[in-house]
Amino acid sequence: MSRFTGIIPPVVTPFTADGEIDFASLDRVVEHLIDGGMHGLFLMGSSGEVAYLTDDQRVQLVEHVVAKVAGRVPVLAGAIDTTQARVIDQARRMVAAGAEAIVATCPFYAINDAKEIEDHFRAIAAAIDVPLFAYDVPVRLNGVKLDHEMLVRLGKEGVIVGVKDSSGNDVSFRRLVALNEAEGHPLSLLTGHECVVDGMLLLGADGLVPGYANVDPVRYAKLWEAAQAGDWARARELQDEICAGFEIVFQAKGRSGDAAGIGAFKTAMQALGVIASNQMAYPVRGFEGELVERVKAVMRGAGLLD
Repeated sequence: MSRFTGIIPPVVTPFTADGEIDFASLDRVVEHLIDGGMHGLFLMGSSGEVAYLTDDQRVQLVEHVVAKVAGRVPVLAGAIDTTQARVIDQARRMVAAGAEAIVATCPFYAINDAKEIEDHFRAIAAAIDVPLFAYDVPVRLNGVKLDHEMLVRLGKEGVIVGVKDSSGNDVSFRRLVALNEAEGHPLSLLTGHECVVDGMLLLGADGLVPGYANVDPVRYAKLWEAAQAGDWARARELQDEICAGFEIVFQAKGRSGDAAGIGAFKTAMQALGVIASNQMAYPVRGFEGELVERVKAVMRGAGLLD
């Protein structure tokens, strides 16, 4: 489990103008993140626009990144689909492509009760021979919030090794941390709540999965180092700096959640020269014109651009 701690950002998927994966830009993203001090890479989460990718594109992306990483950090892959059978099919493809761990949500579109969700994770774990993380992201899962007692129970039984918590529910995450600790720490608990990382590490998170690390990995790495050293004053300073840059996601008023967040990340990464285009997966529209300039203004204020 120690291999799945630290900072494991959800990697964005760069696209060409015709909607294909831009592998040259993807190579630069990988180096940007590893050089920035990241401890692992999570492919095909929300920041990777996984829902818009075909099955073949998902496999191609994982194979390409695994080859590029060449063992320098662990590579996790999302197996995100509507039901247990479809998730298992995706997970097996990801493992064959080289993923070292699978990250799976509960079912969506399909409407399952708590026992069915628990059995969903058991079936996935039984079908693969790599570690399984549960991905708690209610905004994309019919509003379903994974129960902390269920998660720790699955951890104690060896069904899952960790949780990627992108619920934004800090009270629930604290309860999960407390129960996990009381039961012997069977789970690696990773927070996806980018602007309160210092607080989540202070209360006992094992790591973080911040989408904004695609833009500013170095500050997250420094924050992690400060937290590991117990320098919480420095950790807060770095968190404040991160939050100043994270304002880019609030620039697109009235746009979809995918456009506002991931579109902002891609626009910033293009401005930094990491990716060639801020193209989004169709039909999501990328940032243009004044919106791009607003993102750049925030970046300059945060010290990310000259």
